Amino acid sequence: MGAYKIGWKVTTWILGIMLFLFVFGSIIGVVGGALGWFSKAATVVSQEVDPAYLLKKYEWFKDVSASLDRHVANISVYESRVKSMNESYNGEKRKEWTREDRQQVSIWMSEVTGVKAAYNGLAAEYNAQMAKINWAFCNVGQLPKGTDRPLPREYKQYITE
Repeated sequence: MGAYKIGWKVTTWILGIMLFLFVFGSIIGVVGGALGWFSKAATVVSQEVDPAYLLKKYEWFKDVSASLDRHVANISVYESRVKSMNESYNGEKRKEWTREDRQQVSIWMSEVTGVKAAYNGLAAEYNAQMAKINWAFCNVGQLPKGTDRPLPREYKQYITE
């Protein structure tokens, strides 16, 4: 008879917990549905994994990555022009150069400064966007067809030299 009473108490206790969980779950479901918690979460998830949205994000990263590479190439072009001009004067002081050459080098150096500033701003934006979420198209083994390398996780953010 004692075992029967213990079994009955355990069964009653388990049924009580199940009833509590049912009531609690129902309340959360009603309140959450009324406040739109679950539909908003489902909408956000469906938008974030939508293939069209992922493609748009991927294309943005590809475009910005190409633009950053272009900025680095432009910096190299300007710097090689300045170096070539310096070499053509064989170590003469700049004040001894022709006025036109001094002006041209100043223009090139100004252009380098502008391109570096543009690079820094674009790299900061790229890095901030990349840090927001784990982008699958930046992982090796999960690349879209036709790509040969993953996008960089981060660009050197500041060019100061």
